[in-house]
Amino acid sequence: MQPLDFWPLGARRDLVGVFTDIDDTLTTEGAITPDALQALADLKAAGLVVIPITGRPIGWCEPFMAGPAGSTWPVDAMVAENGAVAFTRSSGAQPTLVKRYQQDAATRNANQARMREIAAQVAAEVPGVALSRDSAGRETDLAFDYAEFDRHAPDTVEQVLAVLQRAGMQTTVSSIHIHGCFGDFNKWQGANWIVRELMGRDLAQELDRWVFVGDSGNDQAMFQHFTHSVGVANIARFVPQLKHLPRYVTQGERGAGFAEVARAILAGR
Repeated sequence: MQPLDFWPLGARRDLVGVFTDIDDTLTTEGAITPDALQALADLKAAGLVVIPITGRPIGWCEPFMAGPAGSTWPVDAMVAENGAVAFTRSSGAQPTLVKRYQQDAATRNANQARMREIAAQVAAEVPGVALSRDSAGRETDLAFDYAEFDRHAPDTVEQVLAVLQRAGMQTTVSSIHIHGCFGDFNKWQGANWIVRELMGRDLAQELDRWVFVGDSGNDQAMFQHFTHSVGVANIARFVPQLKHLPRYVTQGERGAGFAEVARAILAGR
């Protein structure tokens, strides 16, 4: 990882969009900070496409896309549950929220039944580990809290991952949750999907025009593929566990780090 100052100014000139993680990238202590919120607005005002992509549930995302006036985030879409589902807005004078899925309803219903069984299995085999508190809003994956409200050791995280993987789930670990899902979902796959859905374009063919900002294990697929990838400074605690690192790293942590990235992007406009 190189300091963000090493990002060539010319490489930022023709950017069209920004993908960003949410927890501990946009947010600080669980809430978006004014500087990060202003950074989103500044990027949008400059004509960039802005898409948060998160392991959080789709229900958790809804207030940020359709909250009271002044509380909605200035973004084009929000991709949730590590890429499986997203909110976009319809076009027109009074845009409405549109929920998009990668799996059909029958598949989702079958998977939800299996996931209830697996959650019970984790509870039996790894005592003390609980589903994340935002699980009521989840539709396509399981999430267990290891660092948001609860604190569990790395060995416990590995035990949970083993149960999920034995059940045939795809797994990943964010800065706060352990995730398992049925389906080939990760943030990279979800980013490609949403760019096709929104813009009818092939993200993989224009990666020199997009940026990704993140901080933890479930961001690795994005770090691996994006030409312009940035980690906020708090990624340091995960570096020993990551196979794929971002190309650049900010000086600031969390929301301050994201605001730093936005300033760097806008300096190249």
